[in-house]
Amino acid sequence: MNYLDLYHSGELIRRVRAGYARLASCDLCPHACGVNRLAGETGLCGGGKSPRIASANIHRGEEPPISGSRGSGTIFLSGCTLNCRFCQNFPISQLRNGSDLSTGQLAQKMLGLQSRGAHNINFVTPSHFTPQILAALYLAIRKGFQLPIVWNTSGYERLDTLQLLDGVVDIYLPDMKYASEDQALKLSAAPGYAALNRAAVAEMLRQVGHLRCDEEGIGIAGLIVRHLVLPQGRAGSAETLAWIASHLGAETHIALMSQYFPAHRAGETEGLERRVTAKEYGEAVDALESNDLENGWVQDEPSEDSTD
Repeated sequence: MNYLDLYHSGELIRRVRAGYARLASCDLCPHACGVNRLAGETGLCGGGKSPRIASANIHRGEEPPISGSRGSGTIFLSGCTLNCRFCQNFPISQLRNGSDLSTGQLAQKMLGLQSRGAHNINFVTPSHFTPQILAALYLAIRKGFQLPIVWNTSGYERLDTLQLLDGVVDIYLPDMKYASEDQALKLSAAPGYAALNRAAVAEMLRQVGHLRCDEEGIGIAGLIVRHLVLPQGRAGSAETLAWIASHLGAETHIALMSQYFPAHRAGETEGLERRVTAKEYGEAVDALESNDLENGWVQDEPSEDSTD
């Protein structure tokens, strides 16, 4: 079943209504702030009733099955359910730069990207606006929208929110940031992250399966896990990669990222004030290989001028 089936059966509009009902005492993410977003209150994520976006454009810097030859139609949502001290997109996620739109305007953004030839619509940091995105999708379908949906998320999710997306999302692109609950709390103010993240990613895999591509290598459906290597092993890379292999399967596609740099408040955070070293990233690549995780992408090693 896909979102067109859900639309025609009436299930999609039912999920829109169920999602909006939850905004009255918001519990969309694990923080469950309980604020009435329908009345204009905001919780930790900063999201209110209307979806706020920072940009909507063609993006060519994602993983090859997402960007393809024509680019991904990327919509950056403002705000975030995490408060990462090292966030590289902090003007959007933490400062909440962007503009409030109606769901109809968001639908028009989706249709505009489709008309420009995007392979998909890629919602970045979308979880706190799940009902609004579902509503925009409903409106866009009525005007001919038919692209795959990519859900590009921090991975800090509630299962009952993910269930609203079952059959809607084609490709899940979650982070697996931490293996340690302590590090998740210290660095992202995300209590329970590791356990919640693992349960969420397992649910994503149940919904969409492993990554499948068309004859041109463009992603049709499936899961791609992103993992950012942090200095001093603070992401718990080896443990996370071992968990993926044993619980999701060695065929899982993984983007192992070396691009960390001390953005936002990282410079004032002990252990995060420098880039990842080639040795640290190399150890994560070794863990990838030792767990027979052969599908996915590694990045260039950091330059040797990074120091311990």
